[in-house]
Amino acid sequence: MIKAVISGTGLYTPPATITNDELVTAFNAFVERYNAEHANEIASGERDALEPSSSAFIEKASGIKRRHVIDKEGILDPERMCPNIPDRPNDEPSIQCEMSVAACKGALEQAGKMPADVDAVIVACSNLQRAYPAVAVEVQAALGVEGFAYDMNVACSSATFGLQAAVNAVENGSARGVLVVSPEICSGHLNFRDRDSHFIFGDACTAILVEREENVASGEGFEILGTSLKTVFSNAIRNNFGFLNRADKSGINKPDKLFVQQGRKVFKEVSPMVAETMLKQLASLSLEAKELKRMWLHQANLNMNQMIARKVLGRDATSKEAPVILDEYANTSSAGSIIAFHKNKDDFTIGDLGVICSFGAGYSIGSVVVRRR
Repeated sequence: MIKAVISGTGLYTPPATITNDELVTAFNAFVERYNAEHANEIASGERDALEPSSSAFIEKASGIKRRHVIDKEGILDPERMCPNIPDRPNDEPSIQCEMSVAACKGALEQAGKMPADVDAVIVACSNLQRAYPAVAVEVQAALGVEGFAYDMNVACSSATFGLQAAVNAVENGSARGVLVVSPEICSGHLNFRDRDSHFIFGDACTAILVEREENVASGEGFEILGTSLKTVFSNAIRNNFGFLNRADKSGINKPDKLFVQQGRKVFKEVSPMVAETMLKQLASLSLEAKELKRMWLHQANLNMNQMIARKVLGRDATSKEAPVILDEYANTSSAGSIIAFHKNKDDFTIGDLGVICSFGAGYSIGSVVVRRR
């Protein structure tokens, strides 16, 4: 029987960063202009005044301190408040392809492999810059990988769902190695004029190489013991932008074409669902939560992660048991749990167990149990 192994991971981090203070300064400048422009309507009660934001509010609500972004200037411009990422000619690599290639090269280098050892590329992320040709096929061509490639989207769970697809391809014999890559430009779908969410997202790209166990040196990598996926339809997190409702420059002000969520509702509904999914999966593998060395959770909200870890372990988790990277990266959608894994796996020794778990819009939950070989 063919077994699948994670043999390498890679990470591309945009060099530009935005601190909470910088973001708040831009947001509050917008609020001041808006309230002044609509002063009469606000005074008459026809329109509500906008409230300013603060760094203290952001950190308390989320645990986020700063984020990496593809474009900083456009986001911090109070008159624009969205990234300015120019279109590229069709004969140049797309920006998501460029991010993906950088992350994939890191994963290949870590695994000691070449593109010739890979038979498939899956681009799994929450926001794709075009419908077709698939970004994955573009990445495949840029890397020089033979075989096949495709895109998939399950919002913040895209990477873990992509991992299961990679495991299936490896274990059924259709691929020796699969690269799962998540080029998340989350700043592109964020409404930077919404006080409740303007701070949530950042940009990053991760890559994971999944291979046949026989092709990975003894004692290297992480054996994938099992994957568990779950989806439940909900409107509590939504983005209505798509090719049927293309927006011109005025579309920037249409909130329902950007990220929208009912944060408290999501917190209450998703947290117990995630913990239950993880516990059921562990039980199906005849494992107990106390055997876990680490949980690499989706990096959306610090309070949410702490609650999930508490429900799984029956106590508060330490920073080593449930590492946090969202203070540095903010929410990078499907890339978040993989960034946590990439940065917090080198201390694992043979036999150590962990769970990579993501969750998000859909609702969607993806959980992957791994063991250090």
